[in-house]
Amino acid sequence: MRSIDLSDAAWRKSSYSNQDGGACVEVSDDFAAVVPVRDSKTPHGPVLVFPAGDWECFVSAVKGGRLTA
Repeated sequence: MRSIDLSDAAWRKSSYSNQDGGACVEVSDDFAAVVPVRDSKTPHGPVLVFPAGDWECFVSAVKGGRLTA
């Protein structure tokens, strides 16, 4: 597995995140092939990295209401 340098990654909070400070997901759009995802409450904690195509499918399913909490 190849290591990805995330030290200069720009992070943005998901528009689906809870505005009360909970359930906050941040993603980085700085990489073409992958999408790093982290919990905004622990920015120096673990990062999950998804293939860009898989992340697109997930986001489409959320926006389309095919996934529910």
